[in-house]
Amino acid sequence: MIESAKRQEKHGAHTGDHGADDPRLAFIYQEAVRGLSHQQNVVESLNTRAGNLIFATAFASSLLGGRALADGLGVWDWVAVTLLFGIGALIVFVVWPYYNYTFRFDPEELLRRYIDGDASTTMSTMHRELALRIKADMTNNWRIIQRLRVALQLALVLLLLNLLAWLLAIAGV
Repeated sequence: MIESAKRQEKHGAHTGDHGADDPRLAFIYQEAVRGLSHQQNVVESLNTRAGNLIFATAFASSLLGGRALADGLGVWDWVAVTLLFGIGALIVFVVWPYYNYTFRFDPEELLRRYIDGDASTTMSTMHRELALRIKADMTNNWRIIQRLRVALQLALVLLLLNLLAWLLAIAGV
């Protein structure tokens, strides 16, 4: 009984947990996991959109570029080709494989920390610590995701400018 009280006091001092598993912490942990899953879906969505952008750029450039370049290279042709390279560079940036993402826990670390190290750790303590870890991982992931999102948006704007440049080249302006 005394040993159990010491264990509860030890874990409760920094977590607010007094021995009983708190369903609120389980809920918070589940929400954190759900948020991390959503973030992983955002990354996959960005990659899919980049793939669609590759197709759209290739289609538009082959269709319009072939017609525009039939008359030789003019100023608008060079602008369109330059924009095409810019779009390509941004797409490469978006689809480049980033290994800095963290979407899951290392099982070996979890075993070492919660089973081998201190087997008396409660589920509430684990949920609390892992929810905070997920929050830190999400923050680190978000830095990469924001850069990719901005690059994709910029590539879309360049695609519109590229289309305009090809059309102006075809029109002979």
